[in-house]
Amino acid sequence: MTATRAPRRDATENRIALLAAARAELNLDEDASLETIAARAGLSRRSVYGHFATRDELLRELITLGSERVSAGVLQVHHDDPVVRLALIAARLWHEVEDVRVMAVFAVRGPLKQHTAAALHPVRASVQQAIAEGVAAGSVRSDIAVPRLARLVEDAALTALVEASRERIAASDVHRLAILLVLGTIGMSARDASTFIDSHTELTWKAR
Repeated sequence: MTATRAPRRDATENRIALLAAARAELNLDEDASLETIAARAGLSRRSVYGHFATRDELLRELITLGSERVSAGVLQVHHDDPVVRLALIAARLWHEVEDVRVMAVFAVRGPLKQHTAAALHPVRASVQQAIAEGVAAGSVRSDIAVPRLARLVEDAALTALVEASRERIAASDVHRLAILLVLGTIGMSARDASTFIDSHTELTWKAR
């Protein structure tokens, strides 16, 4: 039986460089071309095709890797209070995409959004579970079906991200905005949401 040969080290490094270049360029311009991405990686456009047959293939892998990182981060969020958990999920999502905010908006709203949605299934499952627990406990509104409310919570967190991609809003402000929007979506008043954040030290912004 012939052993499978490992890829050459330079080919592996080139692939990593292409993904890093794509992440950086797409965070500046969601329409960045393969030529631009390849140039940033120090490679020719032709060499890109040795790793990715199309630009979409490159983007799909980038989104998959990013979604896996985000999901891993969210799955580390644990709290007995489902409302605190939802707030922590919103904060964690922002923490994971802070440095690639434009790329993140492209991933969830661009032509590959269905691919992103599938890749982020673990995150959506965590949100829906927290909402269901909150409804059962009476701390989350019950006038909207759980699956629909989960989608609205997702949209609320995305709204904060979109605002952050339009302007260079301070990371600490987006952190708070994301939590406020999520808490408002699940039925909390603006005043109560602000008090809730200030009364839970785990929701305080912590710089990297």
